[in-house]
Amino acid sequence: MRLRPYQKKDFEVICKWIKEDRAHALWCANLTPYPLEKKSFEELLAQGEDRFGDSAFVASTEEGCVVGFLCFSVNLSTNEGMFKFVMVDDSRRNKGYGSEMLKLAVKYAFEIAKADAVQLNVFAENPGAKKCYEKVGFQERAFTEGAFPYKEEVWGRCNMVMMRSDRYAESIEE
Repeated sequence: MRLRPYQKKDFEVICKWIKEDRAHALWCANLTPYPLEKKSFEELLAQGEDRFGDSAFVASTEEGCVVGFLCFSVNLSTNEGMFKFVMVDDSRRNKGYGSEMLKLAVKYAFEIAKADAVQLNVFAENPGAKKCYEKVGFQERAFTEGAFPYKEEVWGRCNMVMMRSDRYAESIEE
């Protein structure tokens, strides 16, 4: 697997991964409308780049098939990286693609961006994603009850972090 910068042509693949409203909300907290459309997706990416310095990446197989997506930025005042909008092709979930993509992203964050830590947020109602993040080495740092209203539900949000440490080295080598 390789991690490379997102290209606008990648949208044609990515937009097919989210097939229903709830999955969309779990992915982006409705920061862009459902169904995912190219214009609103590109506006979301541009806003993240302008406000936070986000860079969008895709993970692809050695054959060039796009299998994952995420955004990354570093808060220069805290030197902490942030992963956002982490997504894997729904037909490839539970096959190790998400873990492999995140390991590459963590390696990039620590070795290239020189972050001291990386964090991400995940809704409690997305236990599969949380399990994937824990497998890579993220640990729960904080939990916010009632962080996001979705239809008749109210979801809690878990902030997870990985520090640059021996644990990082172990998780990347596995």
